[in-house]
Amino acid sequence: MVARSRSETRPRVKVSDEARFFRGWLQSPLTMGAVSPSSRALGRAMAAYVPDPASFRPNSKVLELGPGTGVVTQMLIARGVSEASLVLVEFSPEFCKLLEKRFPEARVIRGDAYAIGTMFSEWIGDDPLEAVVSSLPLFTRPDEMREEVIGRSIARMKPGAPFVQFSYALTQPVKAKRIGATLELSPWIKRNLPPARVLVYRSEAAGIQASKMGLSTPAP
Repeated sequence: MVARSRSETRPRVKVSDEARFFRGWLQSPLTMGAVSPSSRALGRAMAAYVPDPASFRPNSKVLELGPGTGVVTQMLIARGVSEASLVLVEFSPEFCKLLEKRFPEARVIRGDAYAIGTMFSEWIGDDPLEAVVSSLPLFTRPDEMREEVIGRSIARMKPGAPFVQFSYALTQPVKAKRIGATLELSPWIKRNLPPARVLVYRSEAAGIQASKMGLSTPAP
């Protein structure tokens, strides 16, 4: 019998996860943004934009913002990102406990992803940051907060590293030119309900962007 990998044996999204998500949305709709977890199809599409984990350095990190019940997290691991490389920042205490149970080797942080500008050193330290993957409901926040999250992230990474976000909207949550970035859009993922697409922001001049925002860019 061929042994299945750990990522393949992880449970799919359960009915209890749907219930947790819906309960969280009822309690705080502006924080949750969605009434149900992302689909595996959407999670797989998001994970595909993360660089090849074979190229990661031993201390490289992938930061996930708003992982919820861990659907996208599971797809990142299926992509080849080691669990120990993952830093998961989640606002919900209930989801944090769930994530700690499901991904014991990842670092789970109960925190506010919108405070990213002041928290990078605590979350990542000086380790190389290969990608930021976000399921945050950006449209529930003002323009300047959206720009802060994405702009600070691409400023912290090396040029070309991706900030991966999904959206149900026809419009972009952040105009790329406002944060000195490029933007790549995926086709609509119709197997997600509602249909969503992946947006990938990248900076071609991370050093310049960091200088504008008063940050220092880590050495590659």
